[in-house]
Amino acid sequence: MDKIIKKTVALPNGREIYIETGRIARQAHGAVVLRYGDTMILATVVSPKEGKPADFLPLSVDYIEKYSAAGKIPGGFFKREGRLGEGEILTSRLVDRALRPLFPKDYNRECQVVLQLISADKDEKPDALACLAASCALMTSDIPFPDPVAEVRVGRVDGEFIINPTVAELEGADMDIMVACTIDSIVMVEGEMNEVSEQDLLEGMVAAHEACKVLNQMQLELREEVGKTTREYDVPEKDEDFITRVSDLTEVKCREIVDATLPKTERSESFRILLDEALAKIAEEDGIEDEEELKELGTKVKEIFKDVQKDIVRGKVLKEGIRLDGRKLNEVRYIWSEAGYLPRAHGSAVFTRGETQSICTTTLGTKLDEQIIDGALVEGKKRFLLHYNFPAFSTGEARFLRGPGRREIGHGNLAERALKMVLPDDFDYTVRVVSDITESNGSSSMATVCGGCLSLMDAGVPIKSPVSGIAMGLMTEVDTGDFAVLSDILGDEDFIGDMDFKVTGTAKGLTACQMDIKVRGLSYEILGKALEQSKEGRLHILDKMLETLSEPRKEFSIHAPRIESIEIPSDMIGAVIGPGGKIIQEIQRSTGTTINIEESDGKGHVTIYSVDAAALTAAKQMVKDITAEPEVGTVYSATVKSIKDFGAFVEFMPGREGLLHISEISYERLGSMEGVFQVGDTIEIKLIGVDEKTGKFRLSHRVLLPKPEGWEERERERRDRRGGGDRRSGGEDRRGSGDRRSGGDRRGGRRGDRHGGNKPS
Repeated sequence: MDKIIKKTVALPNGREIYIETGRIARQAHGAVVLRYGDTMILATVVSPKEGKPADFLPLSVDYIEKYSAAGKIPGGFFKREGRLGEGEILTSRLVDRALRPLFPKDYNRECQVVLQLISADKDEKPDALACLAASCALMTSDIPFPDPVAEVRVGRVDGEFIINPTVAELEGADMDIMVACTIDSIVMVEGEMNEVSEQDLLEGMVAAHEACKVLNQMQLELREEVGKTTREYDVPEKDEDFITRVSDLTEVKCREIVDATLPKTERSESFRILLDEALAKIAEEDGIEDEEELKELGTKVKEIFKDVQKDIVRGKVLKEGIRLDGRKLNEVRYIWSEAGYLPRAHGSAVFTRGETQSICTTTLGTKLDEQIIDGALVEGKKRFLLHYNFPAFSTGEARFLRGPGRREIGHGNLAERALKMVLPDDFDYTVRVVSDITESNGSSSMATVCGGCLSLMDAGVPIKSPVSGIAMGLMTEVDTGDFAVLSDILGDEDFIGDMDFKVTGTAKGLTACQMDIKVRGLSYEILGKALEQSKEGRLHILDKMLETLSEPRKEFSIHAPRIESIEIPSDMIGAVIGPGGKIIQEIQRSTGTTINIEESDGKGHVTIYSVDAAALTAAKQMVKDITAEPEVGTVYSATVKSIKDFGAFVEFMPGREGLLHISEISYERLGSMEGVFQVGDTIEIKLIGVDEKTGKFRLSHRVLLPKPEGWEERERERRDRRGGGDRRSGGEDRRGSGDRRSGGDRRGGRRGDRHGGNKPS
């Protein structure tokens, strides 16, 4: 067995992280097990020495949460982990974006990082530990990775920064950011905030960096103890004569194209033609005709031409302050937007900034539309969804339509975090925003934030404040230390630049951010400048949005469901649902509504959704009728349910039945019930009393009829003859409860008891 090495390091919160290598996964090129409390992550890294080198770094990072880590069995038919879920993909991206810029620029061997959550403490967030585990695994390998990197989560609670807060601590946080740092600088940031200032965000990054310095120092010690020598790898030698040859053929015309400030499509086509001309010229001079040789030559020429483009564009920005499309460094492209673009959507908007465009829709659904989350660690429901789609035609390309990739999931998550901060707390709808990118040249995710916000406002969602977003770029000169921060970057500026820093927020403060870099780190000076300049651009974009729609619409779309909510006693929930859901299903079927019932705080909460206002009112009344308490003295329209010798059982409220005794039907004495009613007949009755002991209802139809002339006098005489023995008063008769005078049948009361659960009187 290899030597087992263990390291321990304490975080500012006093808790310790344990790293062990040499015991598990010994055939991987590098492997560690990280433990923090009861959370454990197995991190492995492999980079084969064999195989043909690529012309880029083929790095793959996969973070996998094992259900067994949390003591669970996966749901579904197969009962095993399948493809990565969205949460796992997002964590994989966090690690990838932190590691990638730190590999040597000329290292182009396949490299695979696999992170497995093998033990989970539900009070901890394991995503904050994944990057540290990956970097430690690289430190134990011979793979070239010069500087360690660590990543921590920073939460701010009551103005205090907490490193790697627990799940409970995060509930009260107004800032939740992930920050990856080397010993010297910050390399990646992503997170959400509740309208905090740019200075607050910068201070959170500083707190993260201080914690990461300790973790990185531990990794340097780990590498020293492991003692592996960094492998040697082949680096293609540069043919300086060939580089000069390509540069001479392309540099002048390339500069002319850059200076022409052409639109994206024309600029790309001009570059393509120039590249083809250079390739043809070199092939002719060298007499190359073989197809494979031409293909290899084309790859070499293209790589050199990229460097020519990059040098010219970066030089123009750094020396002249002029960009590819002629804008100044802090200038935002032309913006136009339109709300209510789609007539049948509940809310919609088109947002266009330069050559980037998004059509966003908002759909309002019921609680039944909530997304059910059943992950290894996270369970529950989600009521705000944002989905981002990036079809090939948006960049003038053709490729197969497939499901969303990691980039689409990441961009959608960023926009979702930006907008969820301003959603109302007591909104009864499930909300889905979809962004379909129809044109792209830089920061379609920020177009999604802007268009998504406008579509929410168009749908009438009462957001707290409008949100806008902007992508900031960076170009640096290593030798001189000069740098330029660019507002609202183009796709080409992202490709040849050093940073993509996306920032979203309201007029009050920031709601989300995401930063990726291609250099080895950024100074606080650059970060501060980028945040300051982003605020200026973000507020400019927000003003343009408010010119289109200044506030949420006061009314929902006629196509959106309306909501009525009522409270009922918790013991009446079963009555509304009915046996097997029969009653609630019938209400929904007959009215065309959707009804959701939940119990909380000892009460039943009934939420009714419908596009039709009349149907909504009808369904609401049906629920009220079921849950209403009968009131003595009230007249009801009753339906005859069954007929007996001594009267008829009638339903006078949903689920409420009582006996209408034969003596309470008419002022005339009825000898039998034959021919009086048929089942299904409707008759008005009055609730004249409720027996306090039995709860039986005393019903009468007779009291609603005009009294025959002389009836009271005849009744008085009859009572006198009987010596007051008849206890009936005011038309009420004890025989309604089945006394011995009920048509000569004393079984009437018992039959009533057996008839229904409401013990009719």
